[in-house]
Amino acid sequence: MSKIFTPTNQIRLTNVAVVRMKKAGKRFEIACYRNKVVSWRNLVEKDIDEVLQTHTVFTNVSKGQVAKKEDLIKAFNSNNQTEICKEILAKGELQVSDKERQSQIDQLFKDIATTVANKCLNPELKRPYPVTIIEKAMKDAHYSVKPNQSTKVQAMAVIKLLKESNSIPIERAKMRLKINFKGRDAKKLREKLAKMESVEIENEEKDEDQITIVFLVDPGQFKEIDNLGKAESKGGVFLEVLSYKEMIQGDEYF
Repeated sequence: MSKIFTPTNQIRLTNVAVVRMKKAGKRFEIACYRNKVVSWRNLVEKDIDEVLQTHTVFTNVSKGQVAKKEDLIKAFNSNNQTEICKEILAKGELQVSDKERQSQIDQLFKDIATTVANKCLNPELKRPYPVTIIEKAMKDAHYSVKPNQSTKVQAMAVIKLLKESNSIPIERAKMRLKINFKGRDAKKLREKLAKMESVEIENEEKDEDQITIVFLVDPGQFKEIDNLGKAESKGGVFLEVLSYKEMIQGDEYF
């Protein structure tokens, strides 16, 4: 009985998600594991081997047709299969069915809402919102999920949108920081800190040329405060994070 051989330029794969890109007049495709492409683009998955079924560039995944070396060099100036796969993974179009696409969008919508709920609170009650409330507010504000944007980037956009739309009262949960100013510039640095937007001073202690302040601040201003201390204190400032998120949950204060 004669044996049947698969041509060497063909690779048969099953149960794959295909990412496609057109470049230099040619179509290139890569075979990925389902549900891993979005994780890679959102920087959740960092192991390329968990994303690619094979480090091979195709002209047609379903037919197992492998791209020619000369076509890869012409289009990508390289024949490094892994690096080309990464470029296609980043910039290509994910080929999915309508049902799969809607499922991915629904999951991303929920992930965005969860991220917003973890970062924000009701400023009137100082309590976090349930994810379901955030989801409803996003729908009321007509937020459209962007499949190729990361969850974190979209969560920041949603927070801004919800604030502007006034659909629900919302603000970022503040960080609690402790800063110690030392030296003759301590008073000047203290004044600059107090003038910063969103800073709420909770406690302040003075001891000769040293000032210690415990305060709440929007997480978005942490870098600005850190840079302020480094730029003007010449090493005379110590900044400590006491908690990353201040909110009331149940009867406990976090």
